[in-house]
Amino acid sequence: MFIMRILYGIVYFLVLIYEILKATVDVAARTLNGNVKPVIVEIETELTRPVSQTILANSITLTPGTLSIDLDSENRILKVAAIYPREREDIIPFEPYIKGMLE
Repeated sequence: MFIMRILYGIVYFLVLIYEILKATVDVAARTLNGNVKPVIVEIETELTRPVSQTILANSITLTPGTLSIDLDSENRILKVAAIYPREREDIIPFEPYIKGMLE
C-alpha cells in the first residue's frame, strides 16, 4: 500500500509538470492570437480529505490559464477561473493521482 502511494505521487508530479508545460504553450498561443474567453466554473471533486482538496486547488493554480478562486471543503466544490472554457477533465487531470496518493 505504501509503495503504491509513492508511485501515485511520482506519477502525479510527472502529470503536473506535463500539464504545466502544455498549458504554458496554450496560454501563449491564446495570448498572441487574442482567443481569450475567461469563465468561472464550479467543479465537484471526488476528494474527501481537506489536504487532498487543497493540493488539487494548488495544482490548478500552478497550471497557467487556471486559478482556484474558492474551495468549499464540506460540499467538495472548487470554483476555478479559466482563460478559456474547458471540460472538467481538462482542468483537473491529476485528481485520480492525488486520490491514489492521499486517500
